[in-house]
Amino acid sequence: MGKKYEFWFVVGSQFLYGPEVLETVAGRAQQMAEEMSKQLPYPLVYKVTAKTNQEIKDIVKEANYDDRCAGVVTWCHTFSPSKMWIDGLVKLQKPYCHFATQYNREIPNEEIDMDFMNLNQAAHGDREHGFIGARLRLPRKVIAGFWQDAPVLAQLADWMKAAVGVLFSRDLKVMRFGDNMREVAVTEGDKVEVQTKLGWQVNTWPVGTLVEYMDAVTEEEIDALMAVYKEAYTFATDDMETVRYQAREEIAMKKMLDAEGCKAFSNTFQDLYGMRQLPGLASQHLMAQGYGYGGEGDWKVAAMTAIMKSMGENGNGASAFMEDYTYHLVEGQEYSLGAHMLEVSPSVAADRPRIEVHPLGIGDREDPARLVFEGKAGKAIVVSLVDMGGRLRLICQDIECVKPIMDMPNLPVARVMWRAMPDLTTGLQCWIMAGGAHHTVLSYDVSAEQMRDWARMMKIEFVHITKDTVPEKLEEELFLKDLAWKLNI
Repeated sequence: MGKKYEFWFVVGSQFLYGPEVLETVAGRAQQMAEEMSKQLPYPLVYKVTAKTNQEIKDIVKEANYDDRCAGVVTWCHTFSPSKMWIDGLVKLQKPYCHFATQYNREIPNEEIDMDFMNLNQAAHGDREHGFIGARLRLPRKVIAGFWQDAPVLAQLADWMKAAVGVLFSRDLKVMRFGDNMREVAVTEGDKVEVQTKLGWQVNTWPVGTLVEYMDAVTEEEIDALMAVYKEAYTFATDDMETVRYQAREEIAMKKMLDAEGCKAFSNTFQDLYGMRQLPGLASQHLMAQGYGYGGEGDWKVAAMTAIMKSMGENGNGASAFMEDYTYHLVEGQEYSLGAHMLEVSPSVAADRPRIEVHPLGIGDREDPARLVFEGKAGKAIVVSLVDMGGRLRLICQDIECVKPIMDMPNLPVARVMWRAMPDLTTGLQCWIMAGGAHHTVLSYDVSAEQMRDWARMMKIEFVHITKDTVPEKLEEELFLKDLAWKLNI
């Protein structure tokens, strides 16, 4: 999905140094964009060497209305007076990165003269350009370093993926099958505020409509999906009718989602009118295809799952709906066990998932089929978006996923085990202080820095719990953030 996007490279200069300098700047900018694009996930397209207020306004207007443009990267090869950028930058509606670099890696001892100095003024120009970004209080990413260095290009690549997540968010539609679980606070939220800030269109469809779609699914359609299941998963059950019912649910949900252009959905075990099973395998396989999901009607985590999948490789990265279920509090072996009743995405599985059928103690329906697996080991994050009343807060915690330290043979659900940073109890204290939800998105391939970039572009609050976080300092940070956001500064 993401390969349709491109990023625009806009280079700053002015007429002061003459036409030959401008031709050199344009040629170098074209070369840099082409060479960097070979190492980046999306093309970086050189658009213009901007020399006037009008040129900058024109390119910003074009970027705002071009659906292919996912963001603008600026660089000042020479000195570009910053007042001429004001009218354009205040109107920019796409993600913005200031790339502070220079064409040459080294100062050429024998060649350097005043002509060289006039041409190569990035150290001068980028500071002037940076001031106007700060003065206008623009949400921006600043990347500094030599444009051919791998770490620098990696930063730019990560920012590009976060920017694609922004565009995905602004077009996102979320389908709610019924309402959220009764009496739960954290799954509530202001849908008008969310659409204003993040672009999400969140609406409800009756479960009865889904049942009508299910009734219209043919046996041939179910046969085709069963073949897909057999290709992707191991059948550890002989109850084919139950698996086929999950296939019926999946086909119906996908038809509704696609008909409405929705890429995320939520449901609840308290609203299954006319359905024989809570969708388990059905929801999991939809998530494997890039759809976001939230249990108990949690539409915020459903949307965040879809967004973080869009930011991963191939639009379906290793990100999954997750819930902290229980703790292992043995000294020196402190772990969180993450799971859910049924619905954890197989994109985080360490090995080939198994389709199993087991009783479900809630919902008062038939035993549903679900995928059972262990999550893979590796560094990851868990992310929670919460409504703080008047503003949104994105909370991100660094974690280290491990192979589960026990088999848990009687736990019939997908499970992931991890060490929370800075440690389980301190991390838990910090999470609770920040108001983090019990539902999260767990991701192996979206970083905390990318989520910080995404939050900055979306103009929402970001809280990061790391190996160095101290509860007392976090409490102070949260207090100051609360003041700043209430003052709208």
